[in-house]
Amino acid sequence: MAKIFVFRHGQTAYNKDQIFTGWEDPDLNEEGIKECEEIAKKLENLKPTKAYTSDLKRAQHTLYIVLGDSKDKIPIIIDSRIKERNYGTLNGKSKVETKERQPREFQLWHRSYDVAPPGGESIKDTEKRVLSFLKDVLPTLKKDDVVFISAHGNSLRPIRRYFEKLSIEEMCSFEHPRAKVYEYDI
Repeated sequence: MAKIFVFRHGQTAYNKDQIFTGWEDPDLNEEGIKECEEIAKKLENLKPTKAYTSDLKRAQHTLYIVLGDSKDKIPIIIDSRIKERNYGTLNGKSKVETKERQPREFQLWHRSYDVAPPGGESIKDTEKRVLSFLKDVLPTLKKDDVVFISAHGNSLRPIRRYFEKLSIEEMCSFEHPRAKVYEYDI
């Protein structure tokens, strides 16, 4: 049976400062690099056969740290379908200020399933992208594959929902602790 290990990218300055990161492309900060090293430590006894990451540098940098010396020995596939949710006009804006100015809209934009922020994607839209990725990737896995996926908070939601059979409400409600690894058998 194939094994999949999924983790969220390490912290960026945007994450630390509570900025809607979305499709903005900041790299990891010092704390984020430490978080990636924690993930690498948890997975150090595994020999990945392939790895996936989004086209955003924070996810790629996370994957490269986690893979260490393995990064030059296995296929690394960059797939934009697992990138973070696009927050549209909120990309790069303060979550705190948005919540203060527009508390009702903030809650809808931030955690509802099918309401998108202006010019952005809903969680439902993001889920559609991510499920397309899973639909294409899962049938290609061989029984001995060990797959690492470096994801984002909102692309991780539908991945967890798919494998853990979560409800929409559960998927939309939780936060993903940094340096946590989710393991799934296929």
